[in-house]
Amino acid sequence: MPDLNKAVEDRSAIVALRAYSPGRAHRNLDIEQISHALTEDKTLVWVGLKDPSDELIALVASQLHLDTSLLEDLFAEHLVAKVVDHDAHVQIVAMTVEIDPVKGAPIFGETQMILGRKFLFTIRRGAVAPYSGLRQRLENAPDRLTRGSDYIAAELLDYLIDRYMVAYESFDKTIEEMEERLIVGGLDTVKVTRLYQIRRDFQRIHNAISPLGEVCLRLSRLQMDPIDEAMRPHFGDLADRVSRVDRLLDGLGEELAFAFEAGMLIEQSRQTDTTRKLAAWAAILAIPTAIAGIYGMNFEEMPELKWQYGYPTVVGSMLAICGFLYYRLKKAKWL
Repeated sequence: MPDLNKAVEDRSAIVALRAYSPGRAHRNLDIEQISHALTEDKTLVWVGLKDPSDELIALVASQLHLDTSLLEDLFAEHLVAKVVDHDAHVQIVAMTVEIDPVKGAPIFGETQMILGRKFLFTIRRGAVAPYSGLRQRLENAPDRLTRGSDYIAAELLDYLIDRYMVAYESFDKTIEEMEERLIVGGLDTVKVTRLYQIRRDFQRIHNAISPLGEVCLRLSRLQMDPIDEAMRPHFGDLADRVSRVDRLLDGLGEELAFAFEAGMLIEQSRQTDTTRKLAAWAAILAIPTAIAGIYGMNFEEMPELKWQYGYPTVVGSMLAICGFLYYRLKKAKWL
């Protein structure tokens, strides 16, 4: 049995506990009123928790009359999206992606949803944008809320996919800036470790959101008790949206790879240019070095060694040959 006292102390984790009925304004509930509210005709109960304790989850689950076999899964944190059919209830797990505003790195969380015919139970953990805006929008159109928990669950999944798009747009700006720096300045302007981190982030995001497409496909194709047949096409549309976002992120990964290759080519071109310049100057300097080396030999009899104009002739010859080489190499764009 759940520890009621500890669960009561954890009420700060309750972000939504409301009942919705046709023709009536929504009303807030206490946990102990959930079970009674479920007996009311055409009433839908929405319980939302954020980072709750196990005791609070167990207390809400007992009020919703959930099977105890569900508790262990509700307590656990998940790494991938999934859907489990429990006959009268359906469990949906979706991974969330938010972008750290300071570091620009993805932060992952999860949202669990338990759908029943007369209730929706959501548990949020980790980095998850609040649902208050979505909840207010739905409450401003109360007829939508009475469509059932499957409709609200679809709206929540749609909202999570919108957050995926926000993450995509954030990375798109980062990649665009990095592409410009790579193409203009080469690899010197970008840390290779940062490139690797972004590629790794793309893979982690793909692993987080890709399974949600399969979840939405299952919801659109399989018959489950809390899911009305009229809602199945909507889940199919959500599967398409997940697939599109995933492809967009893959496209960013390819853009980053192309930019990295362009940066490598630019860097190689610069290195080649530097090597050519060094080789050209080495060839020019080799002439005076060779002549000076010859006349530095310790032979008594050498041509023009005693000649009055020997020194200026040799120096002039050096300058003339070096000037000619400089002209030719400059024309060949080695200098």
